[in-house]
Amino acid sequence: MSDNTYTPPSVWKWEPGNGGKFANINRPIAGSTHDKALPVGKHPLQLYSLATPNGVKVTVMLEELLEKGVTGAEYDAYLIQIGEGDQFSSGFVEVNPNSKIPALMDHSTQPPQRVFESGAILLYLAEKFDAFLPSDPAKRTECLSWLFWQMGSAPMLGGGFGHFYAYAPEKYQYPIDRYTMEVKRQLDVLDRHLAENRFMAGDEYTIADMAIHPWYGALVKNRVYEAAEFLEAHTYKNVLRWTEEIDERPAVKRGRMVNRTWGEPHEQLHERHDASDFELRTQDKLDDQ
Repeated sequence: MSDNTYTPPSVWKWEPGNGGKFANINRPIAGSTHDKALPVGKHPLQLYSLATPNGVKVTVMLEELLEKGVTGAEYDAYLIQIGEGDQFSSGFVEVNPNSKIPALMDHSTQPPQRVFESGAILLYLAEKFDAFLPSDPAKRTECLSWLFWQMGSAPMLGGGFGHFYAYAPEKYQYPIDRYTMEVKRQLDVLDRHLAENRFMAGDEYTIADMAIHPWYGALVKNRVYEAAEFLEAHTYKNVLRWTEEIDERPAVKRGRMVNRTWGEPHEQLHERHDASDFELRTQDKLDDQ
C-alpha cells in the first residue's frame, strides 16, 4: 500500500484539470456550456455520436436494419467530438440532458422523439422496426436481461478498468487490481454462457449482441485499452469465437466506421448521410481531394 494515502475532506471541492485524458471536459455539473444548434439532415433518423463502444452499438444497429432491407432506418450520423466538448452544446443537451453520446432524434414522429442512452436507443429501434428482438417471451426476456447486463457491467470496464489501466495520469495497483478482477469475472460470465449459446440470447443475433460486442469483443481483440495480453484474453475462447463471427458481419464492419476519427483513414467515415459514403467519403478519399 502506498504511503500517499488520501484522506477525503469534509466537503469535496472540484479542482478543474486534475489530470487524466478527459480532465478538460469532466465537471460536476450538468447543462450546456455554449449555444450551438445541432445539424439536421435529410433522413428521419438523426444520430449524434462518436465511434466509441457505446456509439458503435447504434451505428451497427442502424446498418443491420438497412442490411435487412428496412428502408425506414436510413439515417444521418453527425460527429460529436467529445474531447472538444461538443456534447455540452445547447443543441446536444436538448437531445440528451446527460451530455453523453450517442443521442438520437426520430423526426418520423410528431413531435420528434428524442432517445438517449445506447441501450434505450437499441430497444427503441428494435421495437420501432420489429427487428433483432425475439418475439418469443422467454427469448425476449433473455435478450433484455443481457442487454441490461451490459449497461450495468460496462461502467466497471470503461470507467473502472479502462480509466485506471489506460487513462489515469498515474498507475496505482489497488484500483487496477480491483477492476481487473471484476473485468475478468465478467469475461468469465460471457465465456461460460457462450460455451452453450451461439449468441447472447441463443441462436438468434439480437440487440444484446450489438450492445456487448463493441465493448467485450473489442477488449479481447485488443481494440480498446491495449490490455488483451494483461487480461489473458486468449483464454476466453468462446468470447473470441463469438467476437470473430460478429466481426465478419457486413453491417458490423460498416457500423464500426461511422463517426470514427482514429485508425486507418480508409476505416474512418466521420459523417454518414448515404450508403454510398462508405465508398466515396471515407477519410482516405477526402484526404486525396
